[in-house]
Amino acid sequence: MLESVGSLTGSPWIYAIVALSVLFDVFVPVLPSGVLVITAATAAAAGSGAATGAVPHGVPDLLVLTLSAATASVLGDLVAYRLAWLGGERLDRAIARSRRLTTAQERLGGALARSSGGLLVIIARFAPAGRSVVSFAAGSAHRKVREFLPWSAAAGVAWAAYSVALGYFGAQWLGASWLSTVVSLLALIGAGVVAAYVMRRPTRETPEPA
Repeated sequence: MLESVGSLTGSPWIYAIVALSVLFDVFVPVLPSGVLVITAATAAAAGSGAATGAVPHGVPDLLVLTLSAATASVLGDLVAYRLAWLGGERLDRAIARSRRLTTAQERLGGALARSSGGLLVIIARFAPAGRSVVSFAAGSAHRKVREFLPWSAAAGVAWAAYSVALGYFGAQWLGASWLSTVVSLLALIGAGVVAAYVMRRPTRETPEPA
């Protein structure tokens, strides 16, 4: 996989492939978008494009890769958010049948309106299917786009930068091999496990003053 992706790293097609994978995995979370980003970054560190040259206007390939993944992440979030907003009663019934979506909707109820509450959106971006749950829940709850979009952008940048950094520094430290790719993927999975635990942890309700 490393060699096949590496052959595309110096081509603009790698950015389109990464962007499409990240864009659609909000609807099909099984798509290996994280694997693809890490593998592309590993190949770039190996010198198959990013480490030996620059794209037009002197922009490093790794930066373009990060921006492609982050932009696609935000666009996918917004599409899911908008579809959930327009979903109507059928989607509301589907959410009511899903404990994960119902819980996320309840937690998002006041979180996005608080200065620190949107951290849930960032944390969810790393959890398996967390991005889908939060985007659909925010849309179905009719949260304002100005409350959701900044946190979605921050989540997309954080996830993309973390994934690219894992692939790049893994290759720098362990060499561009299957070992560095596996270690980087394990680090991404570890972040997802922690994020899933944080999302599932019940929030403490602040007692009302007497």
